[in-house]
Amino acid sequence: MSLFFSAGSATTELSAAEVKAGLFSALQQLGDRKRVLAVPPDFTRMHSQSGVLTEYAWEYFGDRLVDVLPALGTHKPMTDVEIATMFGATPRGLFRVHDWRNDIVTLGEVPGEFMHEVSEGKLDYTWPAQVNKLLRDGGHDLILSIGQVVPHEVVGMANGSKNIFVGTGGVMGIHRSHFLGAVYGMERMMGRADTPVRRVLNYASEHFTGGLPQIVYVQTVVNKNAEGKLVIRGMYIGDDNECFELAAKLSLECNFLMMDREIKKAVVFLDPHEFRSTWLGNKSVYRTRMALADDAELIVLALGVHEFGEDAAIDALIRKYGYCGTPATLAAVKEDPALAGNLSAAAHLIHGSSEGRFTIRYCPGHLTREEIEAAHFEYGDLAEYSAKYDVTKLVDGWNMVDGEEIFFISNPGLGLWAYRGRFLD
Repeated sequence: MSLFFSAGSATTELSAAEVKAGLFSALQQLGDRKRVLAVPPDFTRMHSQSGVLTEYAWEYFGDRLVDVLPALGTHKPMTDVEIATMFGATPRGLFRVHDWRNDIVTLGEVPGEFMHEVSEGKLDYTWPAQVNKLLRDGGHDLILSIGQVVPHEVVGMANGSKNIFVGTGGVMGIHRSHFLGAVYGMERMMGRADTPVRRVLNYASEHFTGGLPQIVYVQTVVNKNAEGKLVIRGMYIGDDNECFELAAKLSLECNFLMMDREIKKAVVFLDPHEFRSTWLGNKSVYRTRMALADDAELIVLALGVHEFGEDAAIDALIRKYGYCGTPATLAAVKEDPALAGNLSAAAHLIHGSSEGRFTIRYCPGHLTREEIEAAHFEYGDLAEYSAKYDVTKLVDGWNMVDGEEIFFISNPGLGLWAYRGRFLD
């Protein structure tokens, strides 16, 4: 087990040349490889800089990079335009589509006793370690797992083995991991590298990946500098958990804002190219909930949102139940076999609810008032709220608008915000 490259700090800004040189130096240490599979995130993680790193990997390996499998999880396949935008000159013919319902193999099962232990007795089901069959059966001699480490609502800190077991995971594995995080409590996990979900993923990685090619993780930490430009603060490359842990530690410094006072009104902008569903757009809820005061208002400017779930079955369940809070969602799981069979949808309903503590006002570009209110959100007219809260004039953080103090977030996917008094130890 090795750490092949490690560089970064809260003030570091790695240049493109430094990133490329760091990646190349790590790849050189791996020796000769004949058939390489790259597993980067999809377009919903455009800001991770993983597209550039994948393009660099293609430059290094040439025709030895034979497959690129974006870690879609439950997301929709990338379009040609998205692939070209994110991955530059990387040949279009290398890209494969992950089908989380059909293209899956199960490497092993995490026992129910372990699940019972890590969930503090809340769950006792087994967890199948599922991956896309290309990882096991593709004849590769290296899997290059590329991605950004950032606070995350399901696993605590994104990436590491999550990119493999959720990003290329299957129906049961995704459903049960998401539900574990929701039942355990996402506010107990967000911003933490050691969580029940992470322990399950690490168990699977340690026990069931022996039949896979060597997996090497390329982990970035990204945030904005003083000029508002996205920069790579750190990059860590290795074939075990050390590079993830190093990136997670730096991410907490860069991506987690611990606040000395609560937010009474927050305005979150969802880039329409990145956020087109509440499944993704509810990062506006997840990432701010620990910073919001009781009776606060969260205003979500959701220009591109036109659906609830990216998967048709999940979209239908979200429309049926809405974001109705934990007790109602858990009751529905017991009563409705369709929801019980789609536990990631149930987890998402819990994650996206304010539990009645604050108001969530969605201002969608392509959903009606009736659709928004049926999902238990408050509705806001996008034109009206966009005129009042002009994102071209707001800065990230505190702003005064018409004599009222608001907190603005230009991209909820880049961080986590929490009030010091609300953050759970």
